[in-house]
Amino acid sequence: MQFVRSVVISVAVLPIIASLTPAQSGGRNLSPEEREQRRAQQEQELQEELQAKRPIPALDSVWIEELTWMEVRDAIAAGKSTAIISTGGIEQNGPYVATGKHNYVLKAMCEAIARELGNALCAPIIKLVPEGNIDRPSGHMRYPGTLSLRAETFQAVLVDVGQSLLAHGFENLIYIGDSGGNQRGMAAAAKVINEKAGKSVAHHVQEFYDYAAVSEYMNAELGVVETANDGLHDNFYITSIMMAVDPTVVRYEQRVSVDKATINGLSIAPKEATIEVGKKLIKYRSALTVKAIKAALGSG
Repeated sequence: MQFVRSVVISVAVLPIIASLTPAQSGGRNLSPEEREQRRAQQEQELQEELQAKRPIPALDSVWIEELTWMEVRDAIAAGKSTAIISTGGIEQNGPYVATGKHNYVLKAMCEAIARELGNALCAPIIKLVPEGNIDRPSGHMRYPGTLSLRAETFQAVLVDVGQSLLAHGFENLIYIGDSGGNQRGMAAAAKVINEKAGKSVAHHVQEFYDYAAVSEYMNAELGVVETANDGLHDNFYITSIMMAVDPTVVRYEQRVSVDKATINGLSIAPKEATIEVGKKLIKYRSALTVKAIKAALGSG
């Protein structure tokens, strides 16, 4: 039996191949002048494409990954000058809450912050962060499902993402993290970017991670007070925010079915009441963060 090997070349790399090999035209090699003319023509065509009018209305989203490149371009041109880079994690969070806890929180929080700011878009959530040693596992890495990055990898990702956004025309970068272990890497990445830029364009807004203020607001203003400590990596304010995004990520129905729908002395049932608390906490936390962002941009 004769086997035929197929080679597939991506259309996206053809211009690169053409630039690396002698260009052919009618069976003859192009002269250096002709090759330069062709490169200039290709660049002109690209610039015309980059300036082309968007053929359909834009999606109403603040998430860059949900937008087309034309929608991002037009949003920047319309004044979306700030990009928010948020960091979460994949880690153990007790027997009821999904490992992506922080990422679900950020799904709600980044959208609320960007819309309140009015001039911001959200970069895709950085879901992988330092969670402990990988060799000889430590910290959260001792629990199945946890994914960890080395600190230097985490910082490098943050710098590359930030510089990518600056290259496209964003003027300010805001780093926020929903986990204490993320703060140092974000501050270091912002410092690297600012040194490269020669000015203050990247800001680590640590005020976002002020859960003490969130807890105090929940207690004093909403009258919701935890009366116990279950000793889990979980609490009512986190759970309520997550439920405002998706109740399944805290296993609401399963917990109700076996009479485990409580955390730290508070019931998470009925579902609607807990979601309402979560929405109020999102709004409160968003307002705190927007105030801190505006202060950071003003000082910058």
